[in-house]
Amino acid sequence: MRRFLFFLPVLLGTTMVSAQPVYETHDREGPVFSDMPGPGAKPLSLPPVNLMDGVPKAPAVAAQPASAAAYTYATLQIMQPQDGGTMHSNTGQIDIVVALDPTLRTDRGDAIAVKLDGTVLPTKRVTPQFELSPDEWQMAGRDQDEHQLEVAVVDRAGRALLISAPVHFFVHRATRR
Repeated sequence: MRRFLFFLPVLLGTTMVSAQPVYETHDREGPVFSDMPGPGAKPLSLPPVNLMDGVPKAPAVAAQPASAAAYTYATLQIMQPQDGGTMHSNTGQIDIVVALDPTLRTDRGDAIAVKLDGTVLPTKRVTPQFELSPDEWQMAGRDQDEHQLEVAVVDRAGRALLISAPVHFFVHRATRR
């Protein structure tokens, strides 16, 4: 009860702050907005606050038996190139780093497949750090600045066990003028 009484003034204070009017005046630079009325200030009628629902939580996954859980990959994320990042490469050779937990089970035949700009590359990787070769770039990379990269852990048969979120990045090439 004491906590409630303590937070009641804080809650009322924040609702009062959000309900304060906003005033607009003009100077030589343009409009000026304030919460204090001044000479020539006109109160503004603001639209209601835009509220959005949060991201829905994923449904709980049923617990797996210990033998199956030991072989399940939990996370796969592309660390490099960074989403929205820029790389400089004239040949298309690009370093890629992925984070995978638990580590890749190469003894079972698991590997990392790479998809560049919608094309799955034929070479599978067995380490979390690797390069795209210039030949792979020429085969799959679109002839534009923005590209999309996605990786997946695949089993021996090529079935995807876990797929990363796609990363969008930019590649700039040197040109002569």
